[in-house]
Amino acid sequence: MIRKLSLSLFTIFFIFGGQMSEAGFYDSKINSISGQSMDLSAYKGKPVLLVNIATQCGYTPQLKSLETLYQKYKDKGLVVIGVPSNDFGGQTPQENKDVKKFCELNYGVTFPLTIKTVVKGKDKHPLITHLISESTDKNEIGWNFEKFLVGKDGKVVGRYSSSVKPEDKVLDDKIAGLLK
Repeated sequence: MIRKLSLSLFTIFFIFGGQMSEAGFYDSKINSISGQSMDLSAYKGKPVLLVNIATQCGYTPQLKSLETLYQKYKDKGLVVIGVPSNDFGGQTPQENKDVKKFCELNYGVTFPLTIKTVVKGKDKHPLITHLISESTDKNEIGWNFEKFLVGKDGKVVGRYSSSVKPEDKVLDDKIAGLLK
């Protein structure tokens, strides 16, 4: 009987591809730029725009637009999280404290930032792996400033390339719809 039950549980686990143990967005943790654990469950019930950022990229001015978007919608519940990465052409060479200072001084960033994080390849952070697996586009992140929009339920509802600016209507409309 126990053997049969164990075999049945194994079969269910195998059929669903191990998803029973996969952590959801709100179950994830990542370290803030100051090194403390950032528990994403604190954002449960809020839409989150997670963006891999860089300090020396042609898209870096998007930091200002991300801050504008954050200010526009934060009182309605939107959370923007910047995830610095040095994975694309070494365009974030600074230490975490210097990344934070750069973002605040040059672009007025007040939204949460994480520590520099690997966002592509076999060593990418499990949170990024989860976001990609939940997206309709299962490809690796292609460049800096790719955006994942997570709904209030913790499910990815949109993935936007670097060329989609934070002020673009398609992204703004999607966020506004989530905040209703």
